Amino acid sequence: MGSNLTINEEIEKYINNHSLMLNPVQKEIISYNESLGDIKRMQIAVSQCHFLHLIIKTSKIKKILEIGTFTGLSALTMSLALPDNGKLVALDKNEETSKIAVNFFKKANQENKIKTIIKPALDSLKDLKHQNQKFDLIFIDADKENYKNYYDQSLDLVDTNGLIIIDNVLWHGEVIDEKNQDNLTVNIREFNSYVNKDKRTENLIIPVGDGLTICRKL
Repeated sequence: MGSNLTINEEIEKYINNHSLMLNPVQKEIISYNESLGDIKRMQIAVSQCHFLHLIIKTSKIKKILEIGTFTGLSALTMSLALPDNGKLVALDKNEETSKIAVNFFKKANQENKIKTIIKPALDSLKDLKHQNQKFDLIFIDADKENYKNYYDQSLDLVDTNGLIIIDNVLWHGEVIDEKNQDNLTVNIREFNSYVNKDKRTENLIIPVGDGLTICRKL
């Protein structure tokens, strides 16, 4: 059996240089986030941009829900991969970063596809359920304390074979260190176990970026 490759910064750069080209506005968001200091960690990795693009294209996704938008890189990435009649609903409670994201969406001519809702995501999820909304793909990348709640609520918003993708599930590798009892690390660890035991979906963790869990609703 072949051994797994350790991805260092040089290999990651090589991968990005030999993968899909980013849209100029995607590059602009990344550059902007670099100016924000440590909070830039909230954006998805470039490799995750490429992965989301391909899974949306190959799965013929048309309607997406995003939980946690930050400055808009993931939402824009997914919107660019959608067909012209595709739709994306972006949930975030931060009005300031949401305004920044919307400006980037407009610059990329994607504002016709993306609807932003600014309020606590759990409230928005309840509203969407009451409206009988359904999505082909739900992407979760918000506060880790509510991951289980977001996941459970999302299951009511996708049909059989619908996808739920969750970011940061490897948590910088900290999930395997049982001595680490930091609240967020424990939360991610318990969430991963919960999803893995859940009979409502089948799941796979892939080591892209900070770890993505891909769930298919059964």
